Amino acid sequence: MNAPEKIALPDTQALLDLRQLPIHKVGIKRLRYPITLAGGALGAQHTIAEFSMFVGLAHDVKGTHMSRFAETLEAWRAPLDIGSLRQLHATMLQRLDAVTGFLQVSFPYFIRKGAPVSGVESLLDYEAGMIAETTGDGRTRVTIALTAPVTSLCPCSKRISEYGAHNQRSHITVTADVLVGELSFEELARVAEEEASCEVYGILKRPDEKWVTERAYDNPKFVEDLVRDIALRMRRDPRVGRFTVGSENFESIHNHSAYAEIEGLGAAQVDSTAESAAVRRPAQAAQSNPAGSAIIQGAE
Repeated sequence: MNAPEKIALPDTQALLDLRQLPIHKVGIKRLRYPITLAGGALGAQHTIAEFSMFVGLAHDVKGTHMSRFAETLEAWRAPLDIGSLRQLHATMLQRLDAVTGFLQVSFPYFIRKGAPVSGVESLLDYEAGMIAETTGDGRTRVTIALTAPVTSLCPCSKRISEYGAHNQRSHITVTADVLVGELSFEELARVAEEEASCEVYGILKRPDEKWVTERAYDNPKFVEDLVRDIALRMRRDPRVGRFTVGSENFESIHNHSAYAEIEGLGAAQVDSTAESAAVRRPAQAAQSNPAGSAIIQGAE
């Protein structure tokens, strides 16, 4: 039974704090909770997610109400997608009486794949996540992320060897701000897998194993190639704002990983930036040109 709220007990968190130090993030971290993921090629997926929920705290307030984070999540029943994440984030801010906030949820995500030759189907697991963040200017960003396992084969090893080349499993992580419409985890997985030396599968028969071996050998890529090729795809996406592409290659001939990362702007962010600049230019021209003065453009 939930405890009643109307009990005459002192509210220590609401006391005045005199240290004049605002806190940028305060809340709960690594709270595991069962959720339902909306949509996707498999339909609704039931999984266990891990939540981190934070708000900003004013300089003159001693503490936040920690129980309200879990209460907000407890009252939430909607399947998770970009829209419902926005709603949950807004509810958290309202419940905590906060202006800024950060809500992150991470979970395993499954995609059904068919083997390249035999067509045998199997599920492959990915690490996925979503973030909603509201900053001091009142703007809310929604970000989705996916880590896809792939195969990478070293171009240098192939070129210098009489036969064979070292290859390894790599984890490609794509993180993107979604500014327009929807962007699915399946789409992020497809971009990462298409730009790898080869993708990986849950089940492979012998003809499939031959195919993926030769596919990787015919498509060698450095870790730098992986992130650059994916970044080019993300830059052209009209739904994407800021993005990050990272790849960790678990080197088969070293006891360390190779890593590369690129940050960039998708087409949606570029369009938004250009539009803002177009709005600013007339205003700047008006400020630099006093009222009543003429602008004369000379012919060249």
